[in-house]
Amino acid sequence: MAAPDRDTRGIVDPAELLARVRFRRPEPAEPLRPYIEHYWLIDWDLTEPYVSHVVPHPAVHIVFQRLAGEDAFVEVAGIPHGLFAQKLEGRGRVCGIKFRPGAFRCVAPDRPVSEWTGRRVRQPEVFPDTDPATVLDPADETARVAALDAFLLALGPRPDPQAELATTLVDRIRTDRTIRRVTDFARAEGLSVRLLQRLFAGYVGVGPKWVILRYRIHDALERAGVEEHVDWAALAADLGYADQAHLIRDFTATVGVTPTTYAQGAQGTQGTQGTR
Repeated sequence: MAAPDRDTRGIVDPAELLARVRFRRPEPAEPLRPYIEHYWLIDWDLTEPYVSHVVPHPAVHIVFQRLAGEDAFVEVAGIPHGLFAQKLEGRGRVCGIKFRPGAFRCVAPDRPVSEWTGRRVRQPEVFPDTDPATVLDPADETARVAALDAFLLALGPRPDPQAELATTLVDRIRTDRTIRRVTDFARAEGLSVRLLQRLFAGYVGVGPKWVILRYRIHDALERAGVEEHVDWAALAADLGYADQAHLIRDFTATVGVTPTTYAQGAQGTQGTQGTR
C-alpha cells in the first residue's frame, strides 16, 4: 500500500485535525486510478467533540461511515456549496473514496453530476444492496482498502471521453495559475463558454469559475498556514485577483474568518481556527 499522502490542501487547520485523528490516503488498485484520486481513511477516539472543516475540492466522494451513536452507512457526498463541516465525537471510522473531478459520472452515468452538488445522499437511495460493514469492520487497513477496491470494481466504471476531458481541464486549472478568466480559458481550449459550462455541469458538478476561485482559496489557505508574515497584496496579485480586497472577500466568504485572523490562528498566536 502506498505511503500516506501528506497534502492537506483544503483542510482548515490541518494540524488540529491530525492531532485528533488517524488520517491516511492510500491509493486504489491500478485499474481504478483513472477514476479515483485516492482513498481516505480516518479513525478517531475522542474524549471531547471536534468539528473538522474543509474548503471542498471539485470532487464527488463515496463515504462509508461509522459515527458515534449511529448505524454504519454509505453515502454519496456531492460537492458542497460552501465550507464543509463534520462533527466527530466518541469513537468512529470513515473510509472515503475521492473521485477525480469529472470521473464520478463513470460509475453514475444516468444523471449529470450537478444533480449531486450540495447533497449528501445515504442508503437506501444509493447502493441499497451494499453492506457498509464489509468496508468498515476489518481491523487491517489493507483489508479495508481491498474492500473499497472490490466495491468500486463491482460498479464497473467505464472510460468516457467527456469525463476524461473534464478531468484534464480541471487539472489544468489546478496547476496553471495563469488561468483566471473563464472566457480566456474556453477560448484557449477551443470551446465556447456555453459548451465549457455544460461540460462542467454534466461531469464536474460545479462551473469553471467556481473551480478557478476554489483553487485560489486553497493556495491562500496553504500560504497562510505556513508563512509567518503573508504579504496579502502580493498574494492577491499572484493568485490573479484585481486587488487585495477581492481576495479578502472571497476568503472570508469561504472560510468564515478573514485571512489575517486565519493566519494568526494557524501560526499559534490566536484561538482555534476553522470557526464559521
